[in-house]
Amino acid sequence: MIITVTPNAALDITYRVPRLLPHTTHRVSEPVERPGGKGLNVARVLAALGHEAVVTGFAGGPTGEVLRERLAGLGTVRDALVPIKGTTRRTIGVVDDATGDTTMFNEAGPTVSAAEWAAFLTGYRELLAGASAVALCGSLPPGLPVGSYAELIREARTAGVPVLLDTSGEPLRRGLAARPDLIKPNLDELTRLTGSTEPAHAAEEARRRGARAVAASLGAEGILAVTEDAMWRAVPPDRLSGNPTGAGDSAVAGLLSGLVEGLDWPGRLARAIALSAATVLAPAAGEFDRAAYEELLGRVEVTAVPRATS
Repeated sequence: MIITVTPNAALDITYRVPRLLPHTTHRVSEPVERPGGKGLNVARVLAALGHEAVVTGFAGGPTGEVLRERLAGLGTVRDALVPIKGTTRRTIGVVDDATGDTTMFNEAGPTVSAAEWAAFLTGYRELLAGASAVALCGSLPPGLPVGSYAELIREARTAGVPVLLDTSGEPLRRGLAARPDLIKPNLDELTRLTGSTEPAHAAEEARRRGARAVAASLGAEGILAVTEDAMWRAVPPDRLSGNPTGAGDSAVAGLLSGLVEGLDWPGRLARAIALSAATVLAPAAGEFDRAAYEELLGRVEVTAVPRATS
C-alpha cells in the first residue's frame, strides 16, 4: 500500500475555450470536475499502474462532498480523508485551445484546527503500519504550522516507511531537516531553497541540507536526480505540446512506484519521464495516455552525469 497525503486537497475544475482573451466573455463547453490536489493526482496514477493507493488529508463542506463523491466514482483509490468543518478549495484551470496553454486559479483552502490535525495524525500513524511508501504532496492549508511535513516525515521514518516530499517554500525547508528519502522540487523551487540557479549545484546543496536524494524537475529538459553516490539526467524523447496539468504528479508516481518495485534509478527516472510526457498528451488534465506511456518508456534517455569535485 502506498499512502499519498494531500493536506490541501481540491476539486479541480477544467474549462476549455477556443482562445483566452482578457476583458471578454467566454463560453465554456463540457466543464470537467475531478478530485484534485497533488497527492490525489499521484494516487490515481499509482492505481492505474496496479498499486494499492490510499489518499489522506482533509475534506469538508459542499466542495469536499463533491470531491469525495468523485473519488468514490473512480473505484480505484481508497479514501482516508479526514472530515473538517471548513470547505475544501477549488482550483480552476482554463485551457486555451489555440495555444495549448493553461491558466490556473487556485483558492487558498480551509483553515484546519488543532483538533482536526490531531485526528489526522492518529489516522496517519495507523496507515503507516501497513504502508510500503508515502508521498507528502502540495501546499499546507491555513491553520497548519510550516513544520507539519517535518512531523509527518519523522513519523514515517519511525515506522520505517520511505517518504517522498513534494512541496515548496518554508514547508520544504523545514521538511529537509527531517531527512526525507526523496524530494521532487522544480527548478524554481530548488533555486528559492538554495539560492543557486545551476541545477546540479542546487540539487547537491539540497541533498546536503537533509534530503537523501533529490529529483529536480527541469520542465521540458527532463529530470536531474542526485543521490548519495550518483547523478542522473533523464530527458523526454520528444518536444511535446498539450496540457501539463498533473505532469509533475505523474512523475512523482513514477518515482515512488519505481522505489517500491525496487527499480534502479535509471528505471525510476525513465518511468517518471514517460508518465509525465504521457500526461501532457492526455485529453483530460491529470490523466495519462497509456499507449503513449508504453511507447515513450523505451525511448527515454537516461545518462549518468559526472559530479563536480570540491
